[in-house]
Parts: sequence; C-alpha cells; structure tokens
Amino acid sequence: MDRRRNPRVTALLPVRVWGIDSQSLPFMQLARARNISSSGALIQGMRRQVLPGEILEVQFDQEKAQFRVVWADSVGMPGGGEIGVQTLTSEPCIWDLNVNLCNCSQLVGEG
Repeated sequence: MDRRRNPRVTALLPVRVWGIDSQSLPFMQLARARNISSSGALIQGMRRQVLPGEILEVQFDQEKAQFRVVWADSVGMPGGGEIGVQTLTSEPCIWDLNVNLCNCSQLVGEG
C-alpha cells in the first residue's frame, strides 16, 4: 500500500535546476522530473552531487519554485544522478498549469 500523502503521476518533464552543489559551487543544468505530485518530484539526470537539506530552484516551462532535497543518489554510480525533492510550503505547485495531476492520477487508476 502506498503511504504517500499526495497522488503521484509518472511523467518525464524537462526542467532546469539550479542551486549549490556538495562542493559549495553554484550550478545550473537541465534534467527531467518524474513521479511528480503537488508536493514534490523525483529529478533524474543530475550531473552534480547535491546534499539532502539543500534548497534548489526548479523551473518547468515558465513556472519556477524552490524545493528541498530530501534524498540524493551518488552521481556517477549505476542508477545515480537522481534526487527526491519536496516543495517548500510557501512555494506554488509548478506542475498545475501544464499537468493536471488530478485528471492524470484518475486516468492512471482507471488504466
């Protein structure tokens, strides 16, 4: 049984990510958001190592918001380059304008 608070939708959305990496260096890169929900997402394709707790800016289309890194795989390891991010409570849901999560989750449930 899934214990998540918000329904998640499997998608591959192009995003721009920027912040500070584990070496305290600023970065900006393109990546993909997957398993999105109104409260977070899984980001794939990270080339820089980031630490849990770090705040990153994520942009999808013209919308952007800040997210907290809640977990991170090691970059360069098989299956690495993924991070789990959670939307900060004061930030908007950047997926709402382009991805109707409620309708998508209903279709996934019926599919």
